[in-house]
Amino acid sequence: MKGKRLLDLVLLLPLVPFFGLAVGLLALMVLILDGRPVFFTQPRYGQGRRIFRILKLRTMTCEPDMRARRPTRFGNLLRHHGLDELPQLFNVLIGDMSLVGPRPLTPEDAERLIAAHPPLAARFEVPPGITGLAQVCQARGAALTAQLDAEYARSRSASVDIRILFRTTWINIVGKRRGARPLPPHLAPR
Repeated sequence: MKGKRLLDLVLLLPLVPFFGLAVGLLALMVLILDGRPVFFTQPRYGQGRRIFRILKLRTMTCEPDMRARRPTRFGNLLRHHGLDELPQLFNVLIGDMSLVGPRPLTPEDAERLIAAHPPLAARFEVPPGITGLAQVCQARGAALTAQLDAEYARSRSASVDIRILFRTTWINIVGKRRGARPLPPHLAPR
């Protein structure tokens, strides 16, 4: 995975000032519009099921009862364009994540989903990512996500990562619904 880490750093380091400014401005907007806390952290599984804390901009209300929490108006905008994920670039910089890979799951979700869909365990062979094949294909459901994560693990390369990053950029510009790419033909429903 040394090549993948090098690609992440080569792509990310020149953009750190830009992303740092963007995260700072978005964090200020969250503070002004929605109050504290500005960031959301949560334990997630990384490569080899190593636990780390993921960092996101907060997009939900702060009720004590988790079931009562709803996205804020600004949070909806951040989610629609994937901007709530920008602080995860810090996770990439310190090596917890990669730019591209399967989305990191909470330990509880991972164990529950793997029990129901054993192929999902293949996702822990590669570092988790901010974006991935399942995200750009707008996969719904654990079974399809497991297939796409396994497909990524089999076919991962610098060129695949770059194509996924370009598609993610397009999705962030036009929105998730308009920017999704079709499923690979062998995974599309028949």
